[in-house]
Amino acid sequence: MVARQQGRELARQLGFSSSEATLIATAISELARNIVLYAKCGRMSIETSLDGHRPGLVITARDEGPGIRDVQRALMGGYTTSGGMGLGLSGVRRIMDGMDVESHLGKGTTVTIRKWLD
Repeated sequence: MVARQQGRELARQLGFSSSEATLIATAISELARNIVLYAKCGRMSIETSLDGHRPGLVITARDEGPGIRDVQRALMGGYTTSGGMGLGLSGVRRIMDGMDVESHLGKGTTVTIRKWLD
C-alpha cells in the first residue's frame, strides 16, 4: 500500500520514532481499509504541518461513499457495521493526537487525523 509506506517514510524523516511511524502507518491502513470496504474508492493525502513549533503529519482520507449514519457511535469502540471487531475509527482516534470526521449520507466521508512530534 503506497499511502502506508509514504506515511511511514515521511514520519521517519520528520523524526518520529520507529514505533510512532508504525502507529501512523497503522492508522493510514485502517482509513484506507474503510475506504475500500465501504466506499470502494477514495483519496488520501499526507502532508507535513506545524502545531506551534511542533512538526507533524496531517492525513486526510476522503471518499464519496454512502457516509456514516451515526458518526458518534462509529467512534465508539466495539461498533461495527462490517461484522469486524469494531476497532477501526475508535482505534485510529486512540493512536493519533487529533481526529475530525465529517460525513454526509449518500455523499461521502472525510476523516482528518493528526500526529505531532513531541
